[in-house]
Amino acid sequence: MSRFLAVSISLMFVTISYSNSSFAQQPLPDPRFNQWDKNKDGKLARDELPNQLQRNFARVDVNSDGFISLEEHLRFVNRGRQTRNQNEPQRFVRTPENVALHPDLPYAATDNPRQKLDLLLPKKANGNGPLPVVAFIHGGGWRNGDKRGGLGRVARFVQSGDYAAASIGYRLSDEAKWPAQIHDCKAAIRWLKANAKRYNLDPKRIAVFGTSAGGHLVAMLGVTGGVEHLQGKLGPHTDQDGRVACVVDFFGPTDFLTMNDFSSRIDHDAANSPESLLVGGAIQDHKEKARDAAPMTYISKDDVPILIMHGTKDPLVPFDQSVKFETALKKAGVDAVLVTITDGEHGFRGTEIDTRVDRFLEKHLLGKDVEISNDAIRPVEK
Repeated sequence: MSRFLAVSISLMFVTISYSNSSFAQQPLPDPRFNQWDKNKDGKLARDELPNQLQRNFARVDVNSDGFISLEEHLRFVNRGRQTRNQNEPQRFVRTPENVALHPDLPYAATDNPRQKLDLLLPKKANGNGPLPVVAFIHGGGWRNGDKRGGLGRVARFVQSGDYAAASIGYRLSDEAKWPAQIHDCKAAIRWLKANAKRYNLDPKRIAVFGTSAGGHLVAMLGVTGGVEHLQGKLGPHTDQDGRVACVVDFFGPTDFLTMNDFSSRIDHDAANSPESLLVGGAIQDHKEKARDAAPMTYISKDDVPILIMHGTKDPLVPFDQSVKFETALKKAGVDAVLVTITDGEHGFRGTEIDTRVDRFLEKHLLGKDVEISNDAIRPVEK
């Protein structure tokens, strides 16, 4: 992109200021962002942007969830003026008034900003017992995004008073290759378990929720509880295990070697594809490592319950990835539910989508006797 175009876009994206005095400080309104946000859902779909800005949509949407959040918008505007290390997580946060944020907790006993998590706790919990945890893992093709983008995803669970939540950072593929990412995630789960008493958490009730590349990582957590070489030896809490109680996987890749079997905007076999960059070379030339990174490789009857959601028109991760994953899970006797998002793309929203996730967590973390429907859903129109 030319310097002139970059300057023009920066001028069109109006910068807002915010106070560092409190992590709960709410951002001031951005008139241009609000103007573009036609349906007032707090995020921008591609077709809500002016035509001349749509070409940059993928660059601004760093977690590849199909929408531009206010945080992503601000990051794009300020990127030329920021002098911080690109690996340092975003400091802009918003949290509800009844939620306490404990940011940047190092889970691997390092000073690497990627090996930290943000912990959210209700200021007033329902009951006195330890709280189940919903831990979010961000997307971004394993090469973009950061943990702060997950806070908005899980804050609503904490607001209820029934859950604690965490958003987990991990090393990206430009810094470390597979299996570093799953080693980081498992170290974070071990940290949550080791610190359960300190923060009133229930170590046996930890759910993981992820989108896209994060969906892949949470699926891996769900199917590799007993896979020794993927546990890693990071952090001081290797006496704990990295097992989780259940998984919410939104459109995560499950078998890298078959992603090109269906049409996609990405040539997944190319050496510069997100999957190839993750494993350190073109996936078809590194099949053993590609299989090592695939959830499909590890399915067994001991796997935890998994809720999968995927759009039939996903242009980046083929819908078939989740179809085959659910089929294999069920064949192994795993409690798996695939919810088809009819005409959904790479990122979707809707009240019924949230409700299905809520019911799944209520069943597997709160022990409620509820049914999880697998009826197809149409996403809210963009």
